[in-house]
Amino acid sequence: MSGGWNTIESDAGVFTYLLQNLGTKEIQFEELISLDSDSLRQLSPVYGVIFLFKYPTGQSKATSQPEDGTFDHNAAENLFFAAQTIQNACGTQALLSVLLNHDNTLDIGSNLKEFKEFTSAFPSDLRGEALSNSDVIRETHNSFARSSPFIDETQRAATEDDDVYHFIAYTPINNVLYELDGLQPAPISHGACTFDEFPEKVIPVLQRRIERYPAHEIRFNLLAMVRDLRIKAREIGDTEMLYREQEKRNMWQWENALRRHNFVGFVGELVKGVVRSKTQDGQYETWVEEAKKRTEKRLEDRKKKGYAVDDV
Repeated sequence: MSGGWNTIESDAGVFTYLLQNLGTKEIQFEELISLDSDSLRQLSPVYGVIFLFKYPTGQSKATSQPEDGTFDHNAAENLFFAAQTIQNACGTQALLSVLLNHDNTLDIGSNLKEFKEFTSAFPSDLRGEALSNSDVIRETHNSFARSSPFIDETQRAATEDDDVYHFIAYTPINNVLYELDGLQPAPISHGACTFDEFPEKVIPVLQRRIERYPAHEIRFNLLAMVRDLRIKAREIGDTEMLYREQEKRNMWQWENALRRHNFVGFVGELVKGVVRSKTQDGQYETWVEEAKKRTEKRLEDRKKKGYAVDDV
């Protein structure tokens, strides 16, 4: 029996190296700060975007038609579309929804090529099961999860009190703009769209999606799957751009390495060292009393502002 899937962050460095570790080449992700077509077009070629949003848990699932666009049930048989069958897998599933629909122009590597060939005749629900049970994909996905000694997310189901987030993909396939969401019964068509038109066509769709939420909701994240920007820098002879992109890769590798480490032991030893130092200097009791006074002052300040004492 396969193990579980852990939560991964919506982060350009995580997604870039996740796909690289699966065997892909010359692909990276870029986070989009502004929602405009010019910013997206500057990254061309853009193969698709991954959108992260807070999932409305109290909302009933779509039936005959989605809120925007139309279900294309026939397309589910002609492109890679997999139903989401397991918690926490939607991030990697969204990446693959873009990648495996552009394998004719991208080098997806032998592992993913074999996976797509193996599942090519499957209906969407069996594709989802095959993805969830792929040891190679799951282990690569989990290698980018933050180390936590306190929570085993593979054994924990979300509750009504949790904020639940969901990844979906938008990509142009066969001159149609598709929304690929494993929680929906079929790909959602948003109309005609060539590969070159994608930056202009996808932005209004994303804007309409965001407008469904209250104005104060800002917890969204958008990442674009693009060609490795170092290639573009070399092609145009931009040494400064090449340096920036390589430095960014170095930072991503450093951050991904930190995600794998459990720092609880380090913090524990650090606290022991501080206590030992204060004890040796004869300042331990004074240090404890000062900490108590600061805590009491914070509690008094919170009372004055009308907060309950136990609000954290």
